[in-house]
Formats: sequence, C-alpha cells, structure tokens
Amino acid sequence: MLRVGLTGGIGSGKSTVARRLVARGAVLVDSDVLAREVVAAGTDGLAEIVAAFGEEVLGPDGGLDRPALASVVFGDADARARLNAIVHPRVRAASDALIAAAPADAVVVQDVPLLVEGGMAPFFPLVVVVHTEAEERVRRLVEQRGMPEADARSRIAAQVDDDARRAAADVWLDNSGAPDALEAVVDALWDERLVPFEANLRRGEAVRTTEAVLVDPDPDWPAHAARLAARVSAAAGGREVAHTGSTAVPGLPAKDVIDLQLAVGSLDEVAGFRGALEAVGFPWRPEVDHDNPKSPGAAWPKLYHGTADPGRRTHLHIREIGSPGWRYALLFRDWLRADREAREEYLAVKRRAASESGGDGPRYADLKEPWFDGAADRAEAWAVSSGWVPSLA
Repeated sequence: MLRVGLTGGIGSGKSTVARRLVARGAVLVDSDVLAREVVAAGTDGLAEIVAAFGEEVLGPDGGLDRPALASVVFGDADARARLNAIVHPRVRAASDALIAAAPADAVVVQDVPLLVEGGMAPFFPLVVVVHTEAEERVRRLVEQRGMPEADARSRIAAQVDDDARRAAADVWLDNSGAPDALEAVVDALWDERLVPFEANLRRGEAVRTTEAVLVDPDPDWPAHAARLAARVSAAAGGREVAHTGSTAVPGLPAKDVIDLQLAVGSLDEVAGFRGALEAVGFPWRPEVDHDNPKSPGAAWPKLYHGTADPGRRTHLHIREIGSPGWRYALLFRDWLRADREAREEYLAVKRRAASESGGDGPRYADLKEPWFDGAADRAEAWAVSSGWVPSLA
C-alpha cells in the first residue's frame, strides 16, 4: 500500500486531481468529507460541539449551522482550538478506518487541505501539491463557488504561502492550464510513479540503478534533501539526518542521487524503527550494509536503506554517531565545499571515471577509488588547519 498526501490551496483544483486519481484506481480519503460526517446530525461529535459552543450553532433541522459556528470561532484562536480538539481526532480515526479497509495493493490518496499547515508532510511517503496562481484561484472561487471576492482573498491569505507548500511537495502539479493538460500530467504521475512506487513498497524493494551518469548541479537538490531528511527523521523518532555526498556540495556535477546519513547511538536501535522507515518509502537492503571496503576506513559498519520511489533516487546510510564512517561522510562533504581546488580535482576524477566506465555504476566506483587514498589525508589535514567539527548543516 502507498499513502499519498494530496493538498493545495483553496481553489487550486485539488479535488479535480483527486477525482482523476480515483478514476485511475486510487482509494480516496477526503478529510473535508470526513470532517462533515463526524459532526453530522445525531453524532457524538455534534453533541460535543453544541456542549462547547451552545445551541445557537444548530440549524432548524437539528444539523450543524456552519456559518453560525464560523461566526463563533472566526478570529478566536482559543475557540478554534476547542473546535479542532473535537473534530480532528474523529477525522483521524475515520481516516485510519478507511485506510485499514483498503486493499493491500492500494494507492490511498489522502486529500488534506491543511496538510502543510498541520506539519503532516513528513508522515507520508509522497506528497502531491496542486498549484494555481492566487488570482486564478480568486476567479474560480468567485465564479464557480459564488464566494464574495473579499472572502476568497481572505481564505487564501489565511493559508500557508506557495513557498511552504513547495518545500513539502515531492510532486508539484501546476493547474494553471487547460483541464486536459492536467489530466495528462496526473495520468503520467499514476503510471510512472505511483503504481511502481506502491509495488516496490509492497514487495519491500528499493529502486536499483547501476548507471553512473553525471548531471549539472540542480539548485533544488538541497530542498529535496531537506524534505526527505524530515521524512526519515520523523520515521526514526526525531534522530538527526544530514545531506551528504556530491549533491550536498554546491556547484558540483553529480549523479542525480540524494545521499542522506541517519545518525544513531547504536545500529541495534534501527530494528525498533525499521518498519517505520520502510513504510515511508525506504526499504532495507542488507546486502549493502557495509561501506565499500576500498574506501578509507575499510569495513566501517553501517546499515543501508534505498528508496522505493522511482521518481527520486535516494540512498540512506545509517551510521553510529562518532564512528569513523559517520565522521568521514561529513568531513569529505565539508572539505569539498571549502576547497575549490579539491572540488575541481574530484570533478575531473568523476568525469574521467564516468567516461571510462561507459556509465557502468560499479566500474565507475572502482575507477574513483585510487583518488581517495590521498584525498583522505588531505581532508584530515584541512580539518586540523580549519578547526573543523562535524555539522549536519
């Protein structure tokens, strides 16, 4: 099963995307729908709301008078908190029940309007954000929903901005064009990413790529790493995660692979949260559980989890805090960041290895190894001269 968090600002077209995903076979869990169901007439949720806010929030039919309730909680943070404490746990329970009832091979799309505001993004293996420019959203809300323009602008302003949504997005769907264009993009997402991602998760398999192809530096690599690191950290109980490897060095061409290092007090701890890592998209690959014996610090112990997501290759290295491997991963990254000559030299080595290997990953790695013999000593000398100390940043 793959759980996908779907969100977007009001009027962005999130529901349109949800409907298309359902048409392709997804199981939809709509938080807005559930939020209405858990406080429908005759529910204990409605009874608790009436107890908290008074009979004036009831309509003539005995159901919830939503405008009346809104007038009570609007602008009153304490009242909103009381309301959320009544509604949110019930919505979570209803969501959990629907997910538990879904088939084992389901792609479950959870439509959560306030996913980013609620800090829920790290708890999903994949987050899809539907985006439309604010002015177009205002137009849709006014023309399609009959909302007064002032209310539309107020609702949009009350939500997080695009930068916050973009930081949480594994997939950014632009819904500024024609409906047919959006449908085609959603179909491609389903066929090329969601379906294979779910299959990999269900089988506990990581995406395996043996190609060694260098690409130009991507300015979005740090943002991708930060989002993935937050997901890993949440699954690992808040433990520290660092972005390492070539994609962590600004301006350095590299394979399009994000390397993350999860720091643990002992490798034995990992058994306690391995299932959580796998659930958010990082299956264990025990056959890669030790660092390359040709690398500096032979046989340094680590655990390795790959990614089940075919759309974002990621390597997760789990090492003990203070171990030689943990230290070297951070040192090598920081040395390359600081030393332009070393960075250019390493790039020349990478390019030569990529060319001579014909793009074969294992051969590429072997061809680079001799350079590390001297590089390790130079990195250590830089650490001493600069007063370097390990840092996650």
